[in-house]
Amino acid sequence: MKKLPRVLVVEDEPAIAELVAVNLRHNGFQPIWAADGDMAQRELDAVLPDVILLDWMLPGQSGLQLAKKWRASARTKAIPILMITARGDEPDKVAGLDAGADDYITKPFSTQELLARIRAVLRRRAPESVNDSVTVGALVLDAATHRITYQNQELKLGPTEFKLLHYLMKHAERVHSRSQLLDKVWGDHVFIEERTVDVHVKRLREALGAAGALVETVRGAGYRLTANGQTH
Repeated sequence: MKKLPRVLVVEDEPAIAELVAVNLRHNGFQPIWAADGDMAQRELDAVLPDVILLDWMLPGQSGLQLAKKWRASARTKAIPILMITARGDEPDKVAGLDAGADDYITKPFSTQELLARIRAVLRRRAPESVNDSVTVGALVLDAATHRITYQNQELKLGPTEFKLLHYLMKHAERVHSRSQLLDKVWGDHVFIEERTVDVHVKRLREALGAAGALVETVRGAGYRLTANGQTH
C-alpha cells in the first residue's frame, strides 16, 4: 500500500487546523496537528513528516523561530516548510523565506492553492529522475546520493537549494531569468513570486560557502553558474 505523505500542521486555531486537516485527508495526505512549537517538536522527535505547514503567529515560539531552529538541525534540515501567514507584506514574506521556509501562503487561502503549494514543495524534494553526477570546477553534485562536495568537502543544502544548484550546474555558463528558474526548478509556480528566487539564490550562496561565488548575478538578466567565479 502506498504511504500517504505526512503533513505536520502547526496551527494554534483549532477551527483552521481542522479545516486544513479535513482537506488534506480528502486529497491523499495524512495530517498531524500540533497547536504549538512544543507539540510540534514532540511530533518531529517521534516521526519526521514529509512537509511542515507552519503558522507564523503561534503561542510561545513563533513560526519564524521554529523554522530557523528546524533548519539548523541536521535531522529536520531537509523537510520542506510552508509558512502560513496572515501577513501579506513583502518584508514579512522575505523574513519567512530567510528563516528557512521553502514557500509561504497567505490567509485566507483556497484549498486548491494550499494543495498546489504542498505538492510543489514535495515535488522539489523528490529526487530528480535523472540520477546524474555533475561537475563544475571543484564543485561536484551527485543527484543519486544527494551529495554535494566542493574541494572534497561535503556541503549541506535544503531541498529547494539542491534542485536549484542541480539545474544551474547542468546548464553552467548560461544566464537564466527568474521566470525561467521558477519554471524549471519550482515547476508549479502559479502562486510563487519572482522575489522568491532571489531569496533561494542567497541561501544557496550561503550554503555553498566559498563556492557561492560561482553563482553570479547578471544585472537585469538573472543568474548563472560559472566555473570562472572568483572563489576565495
